[in-house]
Amino acid sequence: QVQLVESGGGLVQAGGSLRLSCAASGGIVRINTMGWYRQAPGKQRELVASITSGGSANYADSVKGRFIISRDNALNTVYLQMNSLKPEDTAVYYCNADLVVRDFLKPTGNYWGQGTLVTVSS
Repeated sequence: QVQLVESGGGLVQAGGSLRLSCAASGGIVRINTMGWYRQAPGKQRELVASITSGGSANYADSVKGRFIISRDNALNTVYLQMNSLKPEDTAVYYCNADLVVRDFLKPTGNYWGQGTLVTVSS
């Protein structure tokens, strides 16, 4: 029943911006840490940014100063504002979240979205 749905991906020129959104649904009680990962063709999935329930953010060195992660707890949504995009940012971006849900057998778990494609042209 838990679902993470990403949106906002697309094609953008180098130097441009995109904002990704990830909305969580499905009997959510609380969202702990949320994060964005990305995976380029032929490469391993890597952490881009994460944010705790208290709002503390962490970024990969490759995106520091360019990307901003934020969250709206009332909307169960995490965002990734991507600025000054580079061709090497091209990847499928995945939302990840540690959730507390209304399930007495498994109240806590880690969940993934299905991904949204970001393509940055040079």
